[in-house]
Amino acid sequence: MKAIHLHGRGGPDRLVYEDAPQPHPGSGEVLVRVHATSIIATELTWDETYQTAAGNPRSRPIPGHDVSGIVEEVGPGVTTLARGSEVYALTAFDRDGAEAEYTIALPNELASKPRSLDHVQAAAVPLSALTAWQALFEHASLGAGQTVFIHGAAGGVGVFAVQLARWAGAHIIATASARHHEFLHELGATQIIDYTTQRFEELVQHVDLVFDLVGGDTLKQSWKVVKPGGVLVSVVSPRPSFEEAKAHDVRPVWFVVEPNREQLTHIGALIDAGHIRPFLAGVFPLSQARQAYEQALRGHMQGKLVLRIGDG
Repeated sequence: MKAIHLHGRGGPDRLVYEDAPQPHPGSGEVLVRVHATSIIATELTWDETYQTAAGNPRSRPIPGHDVSGIVEEVGPGVTTLARGSEVYALTAFDRDGAEAEYTIALPNELASKPRSLDHVQAAAVPLSALTAWQALFEHASLGAGQTVFIHGAAGGVGVFAVQLARWAGAHIIATASARHHEFLHELGATQIIDYTTQRFEELVQHVDLVFDLVGGDTLKQSWKVVKPGGVLVSVVSPRPSFEEAKAHDVRPVWFVVEPNREQLTHIGALIDAGHIRPFLAGVFPLSQARQAYEQALRGHMQGKLVLRIGDG
């Protein structure tokens, strides 16, 4: 099969499109014929990309852990999935990923693909939507009537966070450059701050939840806008300071998104019901993965970049 391999640590220049042995499912595993996967630009910097769960080096790992495709084969012991099923998933980061014609997934990672999406659209969903879901509902218990402040709201995770917060009945404040304001208003944000010209800490106060997708100075200034007893959730490094959190009486949360079939099933139902939808910043063939990563690393996109594989 054709696949993208990482030839050592580094940036997009380490990505090579080449032949690879087709995997076969073992006990409790599923072989998926990949139709599309999306770009996770920061993956190239993660230790998990280059080592196994036990910490052993991985030779020429295949990146990409968003997947949409069709079940090709099920291993012994798999009873919940059948050959020919259309599925989508976020797979574990310490295994070979989906930038290949075939990939291995586990039954508890795979959910039925939303019926209203094609494979290219569906590939933009799992990591981003699961990150937003787990941040808002699992870690912060966001509810109707609360106020959430989302930094980086026009990006891959941000667009799902805005839509899910709107679905939950929350009041949404967002930061984004001016060119994204109309887009975010349409998604459900009620107040948008242009971070290039405005200081959000002077305009926002006493929010229930900050969801930070930017980090750096944005995170440092965010303590000031959360009400006492509120929550600051981040998925970017470095982690929030527990000393700062204690000083402001704020609960800090830092987490890494986890595969979750049940949550993906719920997200798929919301998509098919028209409550949320993915947004594509661009589509590339698998052979142009390097160019897709280079574009992703430049940032400032609405939604996700997707790699189309085969006839996806």
